Amino acid sequence: MSKRKKNISSDSIPSTILFTAKILQYISTSLTVNFAKKLFTTPIRYKLPKREHEMNSNSKQEFVYIPNISKQIMVYHYGASNKKVLLVHGWSGRGTQLVKIADKLIEMGYSTISFDAPAHGKSPGKRSLMLEFIESILELEKKYGEFEFAIGHSLGGMSILNSIKKGLNVKKGVILGSGDSINDILLDFISKLHLKPEIVNLMRTSFEEKFEESMESYSGAIAAKNVYVPMLVVHDKDDEDVPYTASENIHNNLTNSELFLTEKLGHRKILGDEKVISKIQEFLLK
Repeated sequence: MSKRKKNISSDSIPSTILFTAKILQYISTSLTVNFAKKLFTTPIRYKLPKREHEMNSNSKQEFVYIPNISKQIMVYHYGASNKKVLLVHGWSGRGTQLVKIADKLIEMGYSTISFDAPAHGKSPGKRSLMLEFIESILELEKKYGEFEFAIGHSLGGMSILNSIKKGLNVKKGVILGSGDSINDILLDFISKLHLKPEIVNLMRTSFEEKFEESMESYSGAIAAKNVYVPMLVVHDKDDEDVPYTASENIHNNLTNSELFLTEKLGHRKILGDEKVISKIQEFLLK
């Protein structure tokens, strides 16, 4: 397997959080684990950028209740076609984040349905997990009927793979900048906090005791083994959030997939790149 590139450095973590983590690690392991779990499940709400204003203004919006997690999410209906495409943002993202892809889909004759995952965007709450992304996706299919395609970024891509594994019925899927291993995500997170690696095992055990299932079973590469629809896997070689080797691993575990690697776009610019959007269009129209 290719050597992994280093993810975002701990320089991006506020010094107060790093200091708190350091102190807690000396005081109590259990307090450290609880602190890390809280941070790990708390997304950041960013201000809506100008490029997303049009989709935000021109979409029909409604809150939808997700019974299995007892939470509400904000749902965006963009375009008027009966042929629907599901769009799923990543961690700390928004339902309007894939706007450039959505605009192209409308031009192609589709409409899109996207959402703010729990504790993201306009959806209430403070904490969330990928499990809640998945439950939201499956509930939206029940409410609005089957989607033609599903397109997801980062954690949204992992969520789509897991949703297809759990029965989401789409003709094709596209994932961009997605991770392949939950364990690697946890290790990266703990390393950014300058905590001991043993905290990863304790966090994982705590989550698994609560949800009574293996966290690693939700890894993108593992879910991919149970995905049989055609998939386009897109990743940038200069992505500092998620190494492109993750998509190579996912691609190698899919039955029917195409890998498209880009350069100099990073983790987020990939969503608005013309070549990437043209590639998505080409793939969906095959």
